[in-house]
Amino acid sequence: MTIYLDAVWTLNLFLDGLLLLGVQAIAKMQVTKLRIFTGALVASAIVPITVFFPESYLAHPAGKLLFSMLIIWIAFGFRSVTRFIKLLLLFYFVTFAVGGSLFAIHYMLQTQAAFTSASFLTVSTGYGDHVSWLFVAIMFPVALYFTKNRMDKQRFEQFRYDQLHTVQVSINGMSHKTDGFIDSGNHLSDPLTKKPVIICDQSFLGNWFNEEEWQLLDKANKELDLEMLPEDWNYEFSVVPYQGVNGEGALMLVLKPDSILIELDQATIKTDRVWIGIQFGNLTADHRYHCLLHPSLVHDASTQAG
Repeated sequence: MTIYLDAVWTLNLFLDGLLLLGVQAIAKMQVTKLRIFTGALVASAIVPITVFFPESYLAHPAGKLLFSMLIIWIAFGFRSVTRFIKLLLLFYFVTFAVGGSLFAIHYMLQTQAAFTSASFLTVSTGYGDHVSWLFVAIMFPVALYFTKNRMDKQRFEQFRYDQLHTVQVSINGMSHKTDGFIDSGNHLSDPLTKKPVIICDQSFLGNWFNEEEWQLLDKANKELDLEMLPEDWNYEFSVVPYQGVNGEGALMLVLKPDSILIELDQATIKTDRVWIGIQFGNLTADHRYHCLLHPSLVHDASTQAG
């Protein structure tokens, strides 16, 4: 079997460079492209080493670990032991995640691609099967992008999850619970009473209003006419001005609850000095939460806990 070492080396240089760029993007580090290229060049040197020196210490786990540490040191430098270990583990995670993705796609498509602990190889004869070269050249960046995209989304989802707290809302003597998200960008408050405004969506407020009543609320909101609401309703409504994302002013229909209770990690806060802004629709497509909490309420809870 003939192996064109220069072609395999070039392919590995390209792939190793993408891996290091992926680590840089996920770790959100500021390093020069020269360092990334140098690290990839050193990483790709594993190809001629394993070909000409198959019994090299780099073929052993300890040697591979030391070689990986050298790559990380060249590409990202050394500032602290903790940071260095995190980058090393991230490098291995990205490598295994991308390699696993390629294996899965290869198995599904039955493409002649192979992955070894040393490098990606697509050599069969000469330059190898052209489909397999094309497969790796195209699918490797796709797999890397998918891995980074998934990690970014998971990080964001974890952040959102950490900001979720159980909220109990009481209106007209009836109480229901839902998940509330602490929205640091929500600074909406009643300009007259200075009461903060939390926002609850239709899915949650439907516990207090049937479909016919909700349509009446929607119509009153569009017309901004509270006199359209029945006088015998035991609800206190008002309107609060706010600025939309487009910068234009608008009015929001708000409802006065009996009280709300927020369960935080270190404290629980209960208050009736709040308005509930009515969201005609769902706050999220996945129904993860149904209430946007005002950050001042969390600050009040922290103050009470202290």
